[in-house]
Amino acid sequence: MKDKNSILANRKKELFSQARAEVQHEKGKLTARERLDMLLDKGSFTELEAFARLRSHEFNLQEKQVDGDAVVTGYGTISGRKVYVYAQDATVMGGSLGEIHAKKIVHVQDLSLQTGCPIIGIIDSGGARIQEGVSSLDGYAEIFQRCVAASGVVPQIAVIVGPSAGGACYSPALMDFVFMVKDMSYMFITGPQVIKLVTGEEIDFEKLGGAMVHNQTSGVAHFAMANEEGCFHFVKKLLRFLPANNLEDPPRLAPEDTADRMCERLLEIVPVDSTKPYDMKEVIEEIVDKDSFFGLQRFYAKNAIIGLARLDGYPVGIVANQPKVLAGCLDIDASDKIARFVRFCDAFNIPVVNLVDVPGYLPGVDQEHRGIIRHGAKILYAYAEATVPKIAVVLRKSYGGAYIALSSKKLGYDQVIAWPSAELAVMGAEQAVDIVYGRELRDSSSTRLRQEKVSEFRSKFMTPYTAAEMGQVDMIIDPRETRATLIQSLAFLRTKRQVRVRRKHGIIPV
Repeated sequence: MKDKNSILANRKKELFSQARAEVQHEKGKLTARERLDMLLDKGSFTELEAFARLRSHEFNLQEKQVDGDAVVTGYGTISGRKVYVYAQDATVMGGSLGEIHAKKIVHVQDLSLQTGCPIIGIIDSGGARIQEGVSSLDGYAEIFQRCVAASGVVPQIAVIVGPSAGGACYSPALMDFVFMVKDMSYMFITGPQVIKLVTGEEIDFEKLGGAMVHNQTSGVAHFAMANEEGCFHFVKKLLRFLPANNLEDPPRLAPEDTADRMCERLLEIVPVDSTKPYDMKEVIEEIVDKDSFFGLQRFYAKNAIIGLARLDGYPVGIVANQPKVLAGCLDIDASDKIARFVRFCDAFNIPVVNLVDVPGYLPGVDQEHRGIIRHGAKILYAYAEATVPKIAVVLRKSYGGAYIALSSKKLGYDQVIAWPSAELAVMGAEQAVDIVYGRELRDSSSTRLRQEKVSEFRSKFMTPYTAAEMGQVDMIIDPRETRATLIQSLAFLRTKRQVRVRRKHGIIPV
């Protein structure tokens, strides 16, 4: 018995190799186990398959054998809530993925799906293990298959704290949220050396696939954090908004804000002149529970704002136009950003609230040629498909196709609420007058006549009262009552049930 205990002690000691830890610390990075300690509640982690090793007899890699095969897997709790986790260990063969490594990840993915618990992957890997050939590639295939099976069933979070190269990139890309750390995280299909060889372009790791590239340019990632500690703090914060799975409701927290609070500052924040910009984030923060707004993809497609917040303690998804950027127009990137977020909210029973101030889709040859029709259709599809409560609040303007996407009751919005300043129309009054009265205006060349026509058109066709008369607007409210109205509306819509025609799945225009 003593010999067996000694063997066990030695094997456990191998798991915590100080020499390997120092290698990681010299790079300014935490070890896989330190990362799990930082993420999970103290003492809650239970490790699975700790002694699994690569099958070295096949690959002549005896000297590379280390317990765990470069990944730590198991389960624990975050703020008392159960999660499954895996953390790749870059100190063992660069964290590369081989057959056994993949099987360990697949095992916790299966357990996550079977038990209805979120899964968090901490990724620090050089990619597929070359020595294991297609076995490593098949390992990725198994992981991807589980990511797809779990999509919309349990929340999936990827935390990139090192390289994620080659096929490894697609695992986080298939998950719901991607966290990256500046000057530490890299994602790319082909590295700088291959790119230089094939195309002659020279670029470094950071500019090719660093945190800000994927947060600002590609839109692959949702967060760019300054360090690992902040990264794991925000993962915990995100989970507080999410249910454990698609069969549960999002967790409510006791509100520290009154439900009937009047939003006096809204009158100061939003200019009456619909052409003047303002910061929609200030509007959001004034309406939702204090300090509850949790923005997503803050650096990408800044003309649209998405994020999670609370209203009377209940989680909601916020979608808003940002008049400070491109006048809040919808473009290709904003369309993708909004559509994916709405589909996530719908999958996990999170109501969606739109704060609308949009002049339309962004015009331009570049947008048309790059497929704004196809990308813009994604928003239409996402909202029309969603069965969660959907409320639109029109602050100032909602024109054209963007009106349909963000505020049309005919697309399936449960309630459309308007401020008295709201304008709902095919286009702005000036553009409409130029088209409808173009010949008359050209013949008279009178500036005063044009102004009269604009004023007449606006009063007849663009006021929220006109839209309300036709049943397109449910309520016209004092802006200061926006918070209280939303909370009351959601209280009644929370039990909404919607039956759909049975089908295998729809075909979103990707």
